[in-house]
Amino acid sequence: MTVSTHARRTRVHVTGAASTAVRALLEAQRRPARVLAAFPQGVYLEVRTEVEPSVIAVITGEATRLPNSVLLAAPLPHLTVGDDAAVGDRAIELGPLSLTVRRWWDPAPPLGAVDRDLLARAVDELTEPPGAGLSGDASVELLADSCAKGWLLGAVTAAERLVGLGPGLTPSGDDVLAGLLVALRHLGRAAGAGRAVWLADWLAATVTYDARTRTTPISATLLHCAARGEASPEVLGVLRGLAGRQALAPALRRLHRLGHTSGSDLAQGVAIGARTVLSLGAAG
Repeated sequence: MTVSTHARRTRVHVTGAASTAVRALLEAQRRPARVLAAFPQGVYLEVRTEVEPSVIAVITGEATRLPNSVLLAAPLPHLTVGDDAAVGDRAIELGPLSLTVRRWWDPAPPLGAVDRDLLARAVDELTEPPGAGLSGDASVELLADSCAKGWLLGAVTAAERLVGLGPGLTPSGDDVLAGLLVALRHLGRAAGAGRAVWLADWLAATVTYDARTRTTPISATLLHCAARGEASPEVLGVLRGLAGRQALAPALRRLHRLGHTSGSDLAQGVAIGARTVLSLGAAG
């Protein structure tokens, strides 16, 4: 009898650390999933569910730790787009890999209180990020102006225009919005700017309402994460820099290096959010 190559494949059992952003998906009953994108250091899995977020990034230590990631200390098997997988019961079945989640990490750690004068001095260091995909775009300018004034209609209108705007797995418009939402949530709470958090609530509802139909599955998931203040370490590092918890300039450089334009787009959104917190805090 001939034994197929697939049948002879040895299962590899590993453990991993998962973001609490995807805890509900991982702890639910096991569901089918499929590979959306595959790279040497990570794969994106779309779970067949109506629950958001619906995409999980399974990554090695060399990849960017997105807020929807499961980190494993082992190489990934060779996978291609469309390959089947399964997610649930605190496990991921991925080709020959059987991954069990043993630990959790928080993609939205609180900043703690921040001095407004210190924040204002730090914001002065934020310049136009290099290579931003939507630099000079009228919708980004409307978003920044409306947020700073606390004009909800203008901010919501601009946000609706930006969802899904641009090419790639995470369009530039989505990255700007994600950076803005995370900054409003964290810096707004840290600086006691209640109107900034109120604005974040409205914008979060706007951009997540139909994100699944307007942008890529990966980007829709990241918008849902950002709506809750969940972000990558590079974004959180810039927020800590603005709050005086670490050096700002190196954190900005690390963020700018992400992706083709993603890091700069996220930085653009963070800058809009930080200036909004100062403006609305003063107005309040």
